[in-house]
Amino acid sequence: MDKLRLSLILVGVISALCCFSAAAYTPADNYLISCGSSVGTTVGQRVFVPDDSGSVTLTSSHSTAVRAPPGSVLGFDNAALYQTARVFTAPSSYAFRISRPGRHFVRLHFFPFASQSYDLAAASFKVSTQDAVLIDSYTPAKNAAYQPVRDEFLLDVARGTLIVTFVPLAGGLAFVNAVEVVSVPDSLMADPARTSRRQQLIPIVLPLQTAYRVNVGGPAVAAASDTLSREWTKDQSYLAASAGVVTRVLAYNGSLKYLAGEATPDDAPGIVYATSRELVMLKTVDQMTWQFDVDKQPSSYLIRFHWCDVVSRAPHLLSIDVYVGSHTVVTGLDLSTIGNGALAFPYHMDFILDSSDPSGKIIIYVGSSSSMKENSSAFPGPILNGIEIMQMHFSSGSVVIVEPSSARSKKQNLAIVLGSICGAFAVVSIAVVLVIFLRKKEGKLLPSPSQSPSSTPWMPLLNRFSLRSRGPGASGAGSPSFTVDKDMPGAIPIAGSSAPSYRFPLAMLQEATDNFDESLVIGAGGFGKVYRAVLPDGTKVAVKRASPESRQGAREFRTEIELLSGLRHRHLVSLIGYCDDGDEMILLYEYMEHGSLRSRLYGGAAAAGRALSWAQRLEACAGAARGLLYLHTALAKPGSFGYVDPDYARTRKLTAKSDVYSFGVVLLEALCARPVVDPRLPKPMVNLVEWALHWQGRGELDKVVDRRIAAAVRPQALTKYGETAAKCLAERGADRPAMEDVVWSLQFVMRLQDDSGLDFSDVNSLNLVRELTPPLDPRQGSSHENEADGEGESVADGEDTDVSMRGVFWQMVNVGGR
Repeated sequence: MDKLRLSLILVGVISALCCFSAAAYTPADNYLISCGSSVGTTVGQRVFVPDDSGSVTLTSSHSTAVRAPPGSVLGFDNAALYQTARVFTAPSSYAFRISRPGRHFVRLHFFPFASQSYDLAAASFKVSTQDAVLIDSYTPAKNAAYQPVRDEFLLDVARGTLIVTFVPLAGGLAFVNAVEVVSVPDSLMADPARTSRRQQLIPIVLPLQTAYRVNVGGPAVAAASDTLSREWTKDQSYLAASAGVVTRVLAYNGSLKYLAGEATPDDAPGIVYATSRELVMLKTVDQMTWQFDVDKQPSSYLIRFHWCDVVSRAPHLLSIDVYVGSHTVVTGLDLSTIGNGALAFPYHMDFILDSSDPSGKIIIYVGSSSSMKENSSAFPGPILNGIEIMQMHFSSGSVVIVEPSSARSKKQNLAIVLGSICGAFAVVSIAVVLVIFLRKKEGKLLPSPSQSPSSTPWMPLLNRFSLRSRGPGASGAGSPSFTVDKDMPGAIPIAGSSAPSYRFPLAMLQEATDNFDESLVIGAGGFGKVYRAVLPDGTKVAVKRASPESRQGAREFRTEIELLSGLRHRHLVSLIGYCDDGDEMILLYEYMEHGSLRSRLYGGAAAAGRALSWAQRLEACAGAARGLLYLHTALAKPGSFGYVDPDYARTRKLTAKSDVYSFGVVLLEALCARPVVDPRLPKPMVNLVEWALHWQGRGELDKVVDRRIAAAVRPQALTKYGETAAKCLAERGADRPAMEDVVWSLQFVMRLQDDSGLDFSDVNSLNLVRELTPPLDPRQGSSHENEADGEGESVADGEDTDVSMRGVFWQMVNVGGR
């Protein structure tokens, strides 16, 4: 009777919730393409149009539409979608016009049937967009009963056109049955995720590939019952059987309470939140276990846990512990505390597993808080409603683009993600990726791998070089200089470089890093690892080596060298050289022997008693601002993300003012000596920006100053410092100052801190600025004429002139500010 009752409840819940949830979201971009078909294909409530209907642009010199033999595609869900396919025997692409930049699902459907002309089971190919390799090598499994494959990717699309390219491998063929490109709500991936290294990361622009999407304790959910057309499987096949473990399935037939700021119907269907699996608490067992097979090659995964407390009779009864392998996700989770006493509200939490286990298993444990075990019968057991597992940095192959002919005839913007720009900002220790929008000119495209005569995947920029150091006694010690051996034939500098950066042999770097010894690792990320090394002449360097799973391809590696080799500034870490022996992609940077700002604020160095003084923090911030200003003036259209600009979250456009926002976060980090997001703190203090700006708005910023420096901070210096940080953190980019004005403001703070004769506690600082302003050099023209022409750079009439003092900036930086 219990099973019958549960089944009846599920029928009612499914009919009520699925119909409601499937009608909530209307995507701005909604491309549903049936490849190789001549008519529309209806799947549920969605209609897939033929790929030659004009809704997308198909670019292919060798493609064929094929149809499966009658009766060969039966017994599958959505079988109609796999009756036809488009076959490619040369690199080919589909181009999708994007009306609203942002996150999009890209879904590729494959079923390898045998047609009269082609056996699709013999296919071997790769798939990529302009910015990411989606599938590095697709080959149907041999001697297997073929099943339809639906590969789903979540991509941040910032371009006006998304190009999906299919490239046959080894003289084979490529094919696809259907393609979906559908926009998703901005809020879907907007929350910070805790990583297994106890850091916070907002995966707002990281490519994700869906590995698993599971409705725990509930039925499978078809795409038609999900507002974003996702498919959810049941959890039974992943639930590990352990002796003594007893679980039960729960179904809730009441109304779900959607709270502001928490999960929405677009995060998961209502049926996912209305059904769950509960652990029956026994004295011998305190956890449920799910096991998922993933790649044996270690990779990063974003894991989303879905909850809805439909088991508690009152608040504060449910307590949940979650572990992924040996990593703690959360302990003592009380959902009613998050909901201010509410129950039955949908909620999700994200966790990033930085590196999966070489065994190829992700194991998830859900148990109960130890405080509840003593009287387990009085409390509900821990529950889980849903699990999503998405692979990050899912391929490291090179990107191939086949553009429509109309696009190739126009000037375009090439967006390049430069992970190593983090090195340039390491002085301020923020994990920032600088996206440089470089203007490509007609006829100056990067060569494809097939054009390269070398053994590497791309044409080397340099030939043979030798190294010469100026030595510790030379001027500029600590910034090594390398010169070309002019007697060595074929020695040329990096194309377009204004300063020397040269090619190193792999053998030299292996020796310098003791064959890349793990004990020399000083940093790691999606690109690979950074090693401390000493060159034969004694020069210390940081060696950044791309790992096999890195997403950086040959094109990005080459562009990174060309761009960064031309950057030289005393406040930026310089690129010294590179290595491309074999398949290696290695960059060499100056080594920062004294570590990062973060380590001296609240890292190991600070804990060891080597925290920076207030004067040192000011100097570090001012120097970093000068370096950032240099990048803004030396590069075309820079922007940054990491400490994410609210404007970017809304518009998906990066500008110089995005960097200004990120730098404002760093100013607060330097003042308060704490992480930007710290979930261990009370709720009002978790977010550093919100917490600090609250006290800044009340004129009491001194309440958040690091107590180790509080006595040394002069009130007038703190006032100007807080004013500068607050302006950098303005919600709208147009309301933020330009970087030259930030540089000036920090110089002014330093003067207020050092000069007891300067005090504006009772004088308007803007009046003082006007008194210090020198006459403009007539050769410079007006301040409006000297405005950068990048987005978000102009200063409107009537704005606070404290953010447009070009003359003051010129005097402070070029005369007294160095």
